[in-house]
Amino acid sequence: MIFSVIAFSLMNTLVKYLNDFSAYQLLFFRSIGTLFFTIPLLIKAKVSMLGNNKKLLLLRGVAGVVSLTCFFQSLNYLALGTSVSLRYSSPIFAAIFAFLFLKEKIKPIQWFLFFVAFSGVLVIKGFGGDVNTVGLLFILMSAISLGLIFVLIRKMGNTEHPLVIVNYFMVMAFTFGGLMSINIWKSPNPEEWLLLLSLGVFGYVGQLYLTKAFQSDETIVIAPLKYLEVVFMIAIGAMWFGEIYNLWTLLGVVMIMIGLIYNVYLKKNQR
Repeated sequence: MIFSVIAFSLMNTLVKYLNDFSAYQLLFFRSIGTLFFTIPLLIKAKVSMLGNNKKLLLLRGVAGVVSLTCFFQSLNYLALGTSVSLRYSSPIFAAIFAFLFLKEKIKPIQWFLFFVAFSGVLVIKGFGGDVNTVGLLFILMSAISLGLIFVLIRKMGNTEHPLVIVNYFMVMAFTFGGLMSINIWKSPNPEEWLLLLSLGVFGYVGQLYLTKAFQSDETIVIAPLKYLEVVFMIAIGAMWFGEIYNLWTLLGVVMIMIGLIYNVYLKKNQR
């Protein structure tokens, strides 16, 4: 999870830096860099790229494309730290999906903690000076899709190789991002080529270790480490991009983190 957090933090920073490019082109390059790793590794490991649960893999791929595209779009409207913070409301939606489709039980105290976390989203929207409504809709759609992804990965469990799950996602991202970029393509300069391709490298490391973490029985114990990414993004946004966060925005972020991290703590004790 720590490797995943560092890699995704670097990727998010580059996406914000490269905001002159469309979300579709960023998605396209994000996929190329990752496919460079996944396809050779799958061939070397002699693992079937088609996987076992094709319907679930396809659904996970679609959800991944929607989540990542909406996240990239949100960065055109929201501060880096705000966008990442709001995206981490995804466990709320993951719990709802798990309750509906996996029949997982949710205790009243957990519903209360989800309410606290989502209230943090409302505080950010209502009082955070930098929150744009369009950006908020994009990031909530990203969070909902991400919540669905977590449940799909849990549903597949250890029946799928992590590389197969990531590869499905990236092939679909490559196809969708490439097609959507045809009419709005911007030619990168040599430096931008390097940065764009590195999106996939950081994304590959982040996605692989995130998938491994969620397939592990110990995920619930280390999950709070994922929220370090929020702290990193707020710090990077302030120091690198000059973003300003008022106290209400920071309060909303804290509410989200407290609600979700304490929920993880309760689940760990249930075990």
